[in-house]
Amino acid sequence: MPEEVGGPGDNYVFLSSMIHAHADDLFQGMKVKGCYQFRLTRNADLSVDTEDVEDLARALRGELFSRRYGDAVRLEVADTCPKHLSDYLLKQFNLHETELYQVNGPVNLTRLFSITGLDSQRELQYLPFTPQIPKLLQNSENIFSVISKQDILLLHPFESFTPVVDLLRQAAKDPHVLAVRQTLYRSGANSEIVDALVDAARNGKEVTAVIELRARFDEESNLQLASRLQAAGAVVIYGVVGFKTHAKMMLILRREAGEIVRYAHLGTGNYHAANARLYTDYSLLTSDDALCEDVGKLFSQLIGMGKTLRMKKLLHAPFTLKKGMLDMIARETQFALDGKPAHIIAKFNSLTDPKIIRALYKASQSGVRIDLVVRGMCCLRPGIAGVSHNIHVRSIIGRFLEHTRVFYFLNGGEEQMFLSSADWMERNLDKRVETCFPVEGKKLIMRVKKELELYLTDNTHSWSLQADGRYIRNTPTGNQNPRSAQATLLERLGSPILAVR
Repeated sequence: MPEEVGGPGDNYVFLSSMIHAHADDLFQGMKVKGCYQFRLTRNADLSVDTEDVEDLARALRGELFSRRYGDAVRLEVADTCPKHLSDYLLKQFNLHETELYQVNGPVNLTRLFSITGLDSQRELQYLPFTPQIPKLLQNSENIFSVISKQDILLLHPFESFTPVVDLLRQAAKDPHVLAVRQTLYRSGANSEIVDALVDAARNGKEVTAVIELRARFDEESNLQLASRLQAAGAVVIYGVVGFKTHAKMMLILRREAGEIVRYAHLGTGNYHAANARLYTDYSLLTSDDALCEDVGKLFSQLIGMGKTLRMKKLLHAPFTLKKGMLDMIARETQFALDGKPAHIIAKFNSLTDPKIIRALYKASQSGVRIDLVVRGMCCLRPGIAGVSHNIHVRSIIGRFLEHTRVFYFLNGGEEQMFLSSADWMERNLDKRVETCFPVEGKKLIMRVKKELELYLTDNTHSWSLQADGRYIRNTPTGNQNPRSAQATLLERLGSPILAVR
């Protein structure tokens, strides 16, 4: 582009702008009165009745093509578009005026992401960082020996996802390992996790994969990985009819000194190495007898469709998770009514469940201090006098997508900490297979609590929800220093490179 048009340096032009400028050339012999951008969003759900189909995989393959023809749900148009044209589009797509969004500028800003990755635009990029591996695992050739002595807690992406992959790789090659069981929601057909499962199956291990074919936008990828695993000799299960399997868990059975010992991985995020560099998630590697036994029971239920088995430590949806959360909120409420300190800290993606919200309102009215970190939807209104005046809600939007699900209860001084694959939403608590597992030991509980408190004091990338539904960005006041939870975690757990600008 000539400098007199765009100025010095790199200049970019939207393709839509070029179309606007040359619309007369595209429609020769016609008079162009206007040129306006619009974008249509369609419903991406696939209409497969899992109870009426004999072959879910085949039914999904047939439905994938029809996704592009789903019902329209939203229309975005340039705010310069005349009303009669936007009304015409609404009529054509059978949409209501409330589903029309007028946009001041380009209607698809995602195109700008391609610019941020260019070598010539380094100033738009974050500094690189290297996720770290805990010292306990750095010099250990046998990850089983480390986990057998103590639980290992990882916080991604600040700490590496590699130990989770290494655990599975070692299991695939270890002659003492008898069986591997794993859930897969989003992983990618060519992931290291799937490669390790394939190797394990080919090496004679009993491999069972519970694959959720209906993971939105990953249906095709999951169909491919299911085929790969079946070809290698693994047993592939498509979950429970009517319930998505969203739990993140792995179970390894290993023969040691003539006995079968269980090892488990439980997480808040998917088995997806790329996401593990972009999403914040916890991973727990454990050989705790009771917890691993619970994981084994849940796998047995998923694989055998057997009756619900009583768990010792694990809460699981759709059976005990919601009730367990409500009971713990009620317990804090009673502590407050008895005049004792009561505190709840919870961090998750979304809060929509009516029963949970009502329980939190009651707890607030009883004097429980409640701090919520909710990245996305929040149907609770904090700060309403006499209703939710003890509830504070904030959202953290930074370099990484906040994805951890963490629940802390003061519990009369006997603090409890739980990690989960589930948000406080009806779909997670009532319509999905989910896990919620305890963090045990004072050292690990205090670690997670301190990490939660970083988010509660963030004043650079946090927004506080107001009683009227507005969000107000938090900024340093007075003599406060700027505090970023993600930057602090990178300094503490990640590479020595400060990776946040």
